[in-house]
Amino acid sequence: MEFTLPDGFRELPVQVNELLPYEGAIGRPDGTLEIRYAIRPLARIEVDYEDPHSAKPEPNHMFPLMFQAIIGRIARHGHNPSTDYPQDQARSRFGADWAAAAIFDVDPGFASEQAHGLLLAMHKNQLADAYAVFLFDDYEQAKPLLDQTLEALRFAPEPAEGVPGGG
Repeated sequence: MEFTLPDGFRELPVQVNELLPYEGAIGRPDGTLEIRYAIRPLARIEVDYEDPHSAKPEPNHMFPLMFQAIIGRIARHGHNPSTDYPQDQARSRFGADWAAAAIFDVDPGFASEQAHGLLLAMHKNQLADAYAVFLFDDYEQAKPLLDQTLEALRFAPEPAEGVPGGG
């Protein structure tokens, strides 16, 4: 994965959070936007599945379920509309095979200082799922910052054949 620290942001300390553990965070000094990042390599996903009448789900096919499960954990109860990116946009914007986003009211157990959130989920086949949670109080104030930071974390392009490190 590639990460570019957006202008005007600084790294924040990671705090233990049982609703969605995360590996990195950045924020604006004025508190208008905080972003928490979680990366889940598919090779580390263990599926505990005990239905004798069905095959165990393959980690490469679980990303939409994981996306909805995360929303269910970090959002306050209620309807949380989500949108899948068209596949060409998922690839061009995030280097992903699939991406989706949802806006929601934040569960105070995940973030007590911000009222609203946007979850961006990205999936790269055979590699990983990645999540960015954008936290803010005022959407209109945060919107230009969201536009600036949405693509800060993305999957690295795959090396072309014949290029060192490529196929």
